[in-house]
Amino acid sequence: MRLFRPIDVSAHCDLPCGVYDPAQARIEAESVKATIEKYHASDDETFRQRAIKIKEERSDLVKHHLWVLWTDYFKPPHFEAYPNLHQLFNEATKLAGAGGTKSSVDVEVANKLLAKIDEIAEIFWATKKAA
Repeated sequence: MRLFRPIDVSAHCDLPCGVYDPAQARIEAESVKATIEKYHASDDETFRQRAIKIKEERSDLVKHHLWVLWTDYFKPPHFEAYPNLHQLFNEATKLAGAGGTKSSVDVEVANKLLAKIDEIAEIFWATKKAA
C-alpha cells in the first residue's frame, strides 16, 4: 500500500516544472499598487476594508513569487555573479511584507516594491541569456 501512497511535494507549481518568471511577482505588485490607489479614491468604508484585505493577500503573493525565484531558480553561481542579489530579494520581500505594502497604503511603498522587482527581473533575464 505504501507504493501507491501520494508523496508530499512542495514547489510553486506542485511539480518542479522549471518555469520561472519575475512577471508573476510584478503583476501581483501592480495589483497591490492599483488597490492602494483605489483605496485612496474611495470614501466607502466597506470598499476600503475590502481593498485592504485584497492588498494584503496580493502582498503575500508577491512574497511567494519572489521566494520561489530566490530559492528555486537562482543558484550559487548567480549569487556569485551578482553579489547584491540576496540583498535585493531581502529588500523586495520586506517591501511586500509587514513593514511594506502589507501594512501600508502608501503608493510610494508600492512603487519602491515595483522598482526592486524590476532590478531582480533585470538580473533574472541576464542569467537566462547567459544560460
